Amino acid sequence: MTAAPPSRIACVTGASSGIGRASALALAAAGWTVVVSGRRQQELDQTIRLAQERNEGAQLLAVAGDLSKPDDVDTLFETIRDRFGRLDLLFNNAGRGLPAVPLEDVPLADFQSIVAINLVAPFLCTQHAFRIMRDQQPQGGRIINNGSISAHAPRPFSAPYTLTKHAITGLTKSTSLDGRAYHIACSQIDIGNAQSAMVDELRRGAGSLQPNGSRMHEEVMPVEAVADSVVHMASLPLHVNILTQTIMANAMPFVGRG
Repeated sequence: MTAAPPSRIACVTGASSGIGRASALALAAAGWTVVVSGRRQQELDQTIRLAQERNEGAQLLAVAGDLSKPDDVDTLFETIRDRFGRLDLLFNNAGRGLPAVPLEDVPLADFQSIVAINLVAPFLCTQHAFRIMRDQQPQGGRIINNGSISAHAPRPFSAPYTLTKHAITGLTKSTSLDGRAYHIACSQIDIGNAQSAMVDELRRGAGSLQPNGSRMHEEVMPVEAVADSVVHMASLPLHVNILTQTIMANAMPFVGRG
């Protein structure tokens, strides 16, 4: 009798809502065992309930924590190593934005807080994942970074957020290069206007501020479209990589922005 193949282990950060939750659900439906990370235990538990309602055999584990705190990053990956002994996929998705503020008026504390969750946390998570993937047998794995289309073009008054997302592109390329020796692939998915709390905030009232000073209500797409792309990236063999992918609401003002 042939032994069943071992389960593939994924970790999705920011999995308590939005893109992270949708991606965790899609990965679980595709047969992955998914470790879901986020600040709110109750919302992570809801992610698990939704997955199990769709598939009774879904395997998920919640590890609550604030990844802007290095100790919580340590706890997340220590749990993965202790519980499963390996990691095949990391989706660095956790992050947040700030209200639109002119660059010269951004408080230092706000700048430091967004750098901590949008940049320092993915870097630390990548370090932990790298060590696990390097040392496990079979060796290797995949890391996917949520870059946002702000990795290419900013919105008005979004300097801190845009800075972190441009830096994520550097992290993606460095991880992809340094990971080759250990069969670690790294991809970046740049997302434009997926339905989420951040996008909902942009759409309230008169709409999103445009570079010419006008406001408009922008088209959005369902988060499930992003989740499908994450599952596709995750399904590729490790000798194949989508380095960067842009997925966006087709009619949003990105091509030609500015």
